[in-house]
Amino acid sequence: MTKRIDIDDELYRFIASHTQHIGESASAILRRLLNLPAADKATGQPVLAMPEAESSAAKPDQDGAEQQDLTGRTVFDVMTRADLAGQRSIVARFLYILSMLYKCHAKNFDAVLQISGRDRQYFATSEAELEATGTSTNPKQIPDAPYFVVTNNNTTRKKSMLTQVAMELGYSQEQAEKIRDFL
Repeated sequence: MTKRIDIDDELYRFIASHTQHIGESASAILRRLLNLPAADKATGQPVLAMPEAESSAAKPDQDGAEQQDLTGRTVFDVMTRADLAGQRSIVARFLYILSMLYKCHAKNFDAVLQISGRDRQYFATSEAELEATGTSTNPKQIPDAPYFVVTNNNTTRKKSMLTQVAMELGYSQEQAEKIRDFL
């Protein structure tokens, strides 16, 4: 049985900020945060949750903080609308999407290095490489990744770049277009 409750905006943002995948319900988020067993969708009764696979276990990063290993998952499994909404600019959203794609596909992310425009390279492993390929490239490091991307492109070009990245990483045309539309 489903009950409705009213919550204030601050609590709503808190719950939304802990979303792990698009479409996750508030009840599922709260159950996870409160360490309660997951509820059966048909009966609403608690069920024992299956332990997560080893590949998604939290691992310490270089600073000792725990970072979840998302290798082998898709961006649709790990990226949330709340996280996207938290990005205040197109460039921030662009970098966030690229970061999530890297986290899911770190082993074959090198494929993006071949993506370029008519006159400039779009991705590189250093800021200097991108600056050498054109003026006003405004390279930025993809968060939590050893790659840089030019950001001085219009939104249409950024969407095209995201589509190309998704295709290089093995997403279908339809999935690539959905990723593009996150921007």
